[in-house]
Amino acid sequence: MMAPTLDAIPPVRSGRRGRPRRRPGKLHAGKAYDARVRRQECRARGIRPRIARRGVERSDRLEGHRWVVERSHTWFNHARRLPVRYERHADIYEAFTFLQASLSTLRQIKRFY
Repeated sequence: MMAPTLDAIPPVRSGRRGRPRRRPGKLHAGKAYDARVRRQECRARGIRPRIARRGVERSDRLEGHRWVVERSHTWFNHARRLPVRYERHADIYEAFTFLQASLSTLRQIKRFY
């Protein structure tokens, strides 16, 4: 199930000359993705899996990488109705999502001024 997601990753821009990399060098994931199949899918694409193993490792080592994503989810949860909103029209939901993204970005920009 992770294979379509890995294949959909756009080329990584490094700012260097030459052909861009097609995939990232490594993948950080939590214990929920600990399966031999997931690790093989990563290795087949030249990605080094950094997946915490169940019952062996703690996932604390991944916190620095996962925190960025979870922080973004928290910013979207500040809009009370956005996470549980069910709209008949996708464009209305998309408008609320863009509005919340712009408000979150504005808040972050204000921190620097």
